[in-house]
Amino acid sequence: MGMVDLSKREVWQRFIREGILDQGRIHHRIEESWQLCRRYNVNPYDGKGKVVLEPPLLLERKQKNRRLLQLAVPVLEKLQKLIQETKSLLLLIDRDGYVLYANGHQQAIKKAKAIRFTEGVKWTEDEVGTNAIGTALRIQEPITVVGDEHYSVASQQWICSATPIYNEKKELVGAIDLSCPINSSLLQDHALATVVAAAYTIEQRFQLQKKEDLLELFKYTHHIPNPHSPVVICDCHEKTVWMNHGLRAFLPNLTDQPLESLCEQKWRIQTKKPIHSAVDGELIGYEVTLQRTAVYPQTFYFSAPSFHFDGVAGESEVFAHVLQSCEKAAKTETTVYMTGETGTGKEMLARFIHQNSNRKNKPFVAVNCGAIPKELIGSELFGYAEGAFTGAKRTGHKGKFVQANGGTLFLDEMGEIPPEMQVALLRVLQEREVVPIGGDKAIPVDVRIITATHRDLYKLVQEGKLREDLFYRIYVYPIHVPPLRERKEDIPFFIEHYCQKHHWTVTFSDQLLQLLMNYHWPGNIRELLNVLERIRVEYGTHLPSVSQLQSMLVAWNQNKEKAEQNQALSYREKIEKERMMNVLQITNGNVSKAAATLNISRSTLYRKLKKYQLM
Repeated sequence: MGMVDLSKREVWQRFIREGILDQGRIHHRIEESWQLCRRYNVNPYDGKGKVVLEPPLLLERKQKNRRLLQLAVPVLEKLQKLIQETKSLLLLIDRDGYVLYANGHQQAIKKAKAIRFTEGVKWTEDEVGTNAIGTALRIQEPITVVGDEHYSVASQQWICSATPIYNEKKELVGAIDLSCPINSSLLQDHALATVVAAAYTIEQRFQLQKKEDLLELFKYTHHIPNPHSPVVICDCHEKTVWMNHGLRAFLPNLTDQPLESLCEQKWRIQTKKPIHSAVDGELIGYEVTLQRTAVYPQTFYFSAPSFHFDGVAGESEVFAHVLQSCEKAAKTETTVYMTGETGTGKEMLARFIHQNSNRKNKPFVAVNCGAIPKELIGSELFGYAEGAFTGAKRTGHKGKFVQANGGTLFLDEMGEIPPEMQVALLRVLQEREVVPIGGDKAIPVDVRIITATHRDLYKLVQEGKLREDLFYRIYVYPIHVPPLRERKEDIPFFIEHYCQKHHWTVTFSDQLLQLLMNYHWPGNIRELLNVLERIRVEYGTHLPSVSQLQSMLVAWNQNKEKAEQNQALSYREKIEKERMMNVLQITNGNVSKAAATLNISRSTLYRKLKKYQLM
């Protein structure tokens, strides 16, 4: 045995006979493996391959590890040319210990066949005893096993070095092994470093392939046939990489998250279509079509059973907070100020506060200050006495303050009140009494005030269009009513409510529903109800097609023009725009954070935002 270390031979023989190991005589990893082999009842006097896959089963296993073979074999072939004079054998093994690829010097191949060390063999510790391949896969570390360190005699004429291989997710996918006959090795001192370097190269190829797959998935998104269906693209590990624009309103933080997290956000998987690479046919991801799991309103629970809301509560968290604020306000006499875009339902919420307050049995009077001519606002709010002006009623007129006495007065579009009337309004709020126009007798009033506007009242103060003392009189308990685009998950509930109210028996398809949820609704709830009314009048118990419904949406054509401009972008520009949109979504529109994440300056980001019409 020439080069055999006799001391190790004696250690091995004693362990096989008696099961005793002298501490420190061999490496702790070898000792650990020998003990396992003894428990596995591995035959130390054999060690030839026992489990060898038949050609069909070997082909099936190679197909299962196609990506590993595709990335690793070119590296091994190049390495083989560099070490062809060493009479060695290079092998690629899958994570289960099966040899997928074996090549090398003819003498080494012939010697390996004698112990069935060939493609298709399972070369693990429980099958053939301690060996570099099986031990490296178990401990997931590089290791060299020399001669008598092998547990079984069949391998004791070899020096073997093996190291594990990890994919882009840091998952163990296999191992590389470099084996040389013990009497012909020229690589003994460098074999382990050689396989570690080769494994590192393969792992880098996994990382590069991941990026190429991602680019191909982004390219795939431009050919999705139905842009109105809720679609997610995920990679082969079921991690989301892209979603269409409509879904971002519901799932803004889904990108780069596991697909299973959808189940926690009230969506279910309707279809899951595999996506294969156009280059090598490898599975690179999935096109997943989603469907909402909740289609009926959930009950909104208030802290007191007597509280109720006649409108559509839906299921959005943002609107639930609004209702909670209204509930708190209803328990008090505090002055409420509501802000929100036109059509968001501010008057409905004002009525909700009134109906759940101690004033619910008294009048609720609503005034749209923006709809009254400026010269008539005073008489409308404060009333007028008999003969106050030409054309006045003989009996005079009670103003809205007197009409709402004991109840609630809702002043909508508060910012439209002219400056000359603001002084009189401030006096009424301070003194709690009204002097009708043309009269001289003050009338006491007990009125709760709720104001609302779609304008920025404080900005009006800064511009001198609203008295500062009036602003602080009405800006006591502010409530912001969100636009419909910030509570799109409530749209199905508005549709359901409208259908029940009008006894309209129709069922919106997923495509129509998704189109309504993708639309940005500049007119908010009022626009949605108007569209539903037009559909009911025009189509009755039938429903329009997607294109017919699009024609009913006022701002749809503007979005269509932007989409056509986007199609003119190059493939690289589309990817860049998509990434910018994702980063801005994650950073909640914070340009500084987005620029830092994208590793570009703020000025560059602003320029690109303008280029891609994102601002």
